[in-house]
Order: sequence, then C-alpha cells, then structure tokens
Amino acid sequence: MVVALEIALVIVSLLVLLLVLLHKGKGGGLSDMFGGGISSAVGGSSAAERNLDRITIALSLVWAALVVALGLLLKP
Repeated sequence: MVVALEIALVIVSLLVLLLVLLHKGKGGGLSDMFGGGISSAVGGSSAAERNLDRITIALSLVWAALVVALGLLLKP
C-alpha cells in the first residue's frame, strides 16, 4: 500500500511540475527575461488557460491528499 502511494506521489508530482511550467508568465519575471513576454503578447485561448488552472489545482489537491495519506500510514 505504501509503495503504491509513493509511486502515485512521484507521478502526480511530475505532472504538477509539468502543468506549472505550462502556465503563461503573468509579469516581469523570468519568463519575460527569456522571451515569455513576446509569446504572451501573441495571445492564447483564455478557456485553455482556465482549464489548465483547474487541472493544476485538482492535481495539487490530489498531491496534498497523497502526502497526508503517506504521513498517516508511516506514522509510528
């Protein structure tokens, strides 16, 4: 059981990382320094961005639940 939760945690962690990196830059951060400002000025679908936000939030909640479950199972 613990091994399955650990594997799921690694997979969900990588998916959350990928989804966060897919988000558009919102300001003058690192994304603008490396050309993110140009690509964000071109435009994109706001519906796609909202869906990306929803998926990221849902996977983040799954990640938090997995962390809590593992913490409870591994508690001495």
